[in-house]
Amino acid sequence: MVKLGIDNIDKEIKYFEGKRVGLITNPTGINSKFVSTIDILKEKLNLVCLFSPEHGVRGHLQAGVRFDTYIDEESNTPVYSLYTKDKKPTKEMLDTIDVVCIDIQDVGSRFYTYIYTMAYSMMACAEHDKEFVVFDRPNPINGVDYEGNILDLNYRSFVGYYPILQRHGMTIGELAMLFNEEYGIGCKLKVIKMENWNRGDYWDETDLMWVVPSPNIPTVESTVLYNATCIFEGTNISEGRGTTLPFELVGAPFINPKDLEEKLNSLNLPGVYFRRHYFTPTFSKFKDELCGGVQVHVLNRNEFLPVHTGWAMLDVIRNMYPNDFKVNAPYKVGANCMLQFNTGCNYIMEQKYTLEEQFEILEKETKEFQNTREKYLLY
Repeated sequence: MVKLGIDNIDKEIKYFEGKRVGLITNPTGINSKFVSTIDILKEKLNLVCLFSPEHGVRGHLQAGVRFDTYIDEESNTPVYSLYTKDKKPTKEMLDTIDVVCIDIQDVGSRFYTYIYTMAYSMMACAEHDKEFVVFDRPNPINGVDYEGNILDLNYRSFVGYYPILQRHGMTIGELAMLFNEEYGIGCKLKVIKMENWNRGDYWDETDLMWVVPSPNIPTVESTVLYNATCIFEGTNISEGRGTTLPFELVGAPFINPKDLEEKLNSLNLPGVYFRRHYFTPTFSKFKDELCGGVQVHVLNRNEFLPVHTGWAMLDVIRNMYPNDFKVNAPYKVGANCMLQFNTGCNYIMEQKYTLEEQFEILEKETKEFQNTREKYLLY
């Protein structure tokens, strides 16, 4: 049975003696017996406050919703939002504690914001001489496979802050070590490791139960496809938000499902099949409008290349519908746009390369990141 980092809290009790503790968490912060990390630390340690990432400590908020400090009614503990302009704890927040802990489930993607909530909090701890502890958790899409391009720092944002691969193949604890050493954070870092986790396992190959990490990643399958289809966030193509299959469905009112199915399947991408599909989102893009598109079916996870697949889908759709496809405008004048942030580059938006050339970049940069990544693997 996999023992999560938080399952090993009793082995580390001496480390926490006499220390005031703050915790970054959300509903995924539970041990392998479903006990909340908030409750565990409240019972065993001096838990002073909670810090919340995007979506809230209890996971009750949709993507992009901002919120202020409040009292968590279940634990009667103050909650400070880290989903703010500054993105990290202030000196005043940190003055009340000695150590910041994090127990939160990542999904294995460069553009998932929780890992940057962690990184910014580590920076704050370094600035104010506080300790930082990671209760480690599995990478749900396995810790063996990694793929993608390396982020161009010209397109640095809260959905991509460090030059890592889109699919990094690391645990949140391993990422913390990499961020701390490679990118000069330099905080007092401790990773409380898991036990009995096999790097090659997807989440549903472990004995752990899946807990939704954010509203639009309800299943392991949506996590598997997130690295493929989330890039459509930066376009006028629906990535399935507002349906029961977010990130599994891709489409728009102007797309002919049959034509798209045939074109995508003609690429013979490994481990995947595209099936024509109609859907009507209940919120987000094209609310209450009928969309044509495809459902992405992963036939073989061991062969499936999500980043290659997502880039191919984007390339095909924009070439099939050049008059209808649009890249979403930046949030403010003069800023980069979401497609640049999610792809970590400019050449995808500009269509600078053929699809074959794009694949060559992915394969080259995946290899380049290998040595850096391997230095921080714990399992």
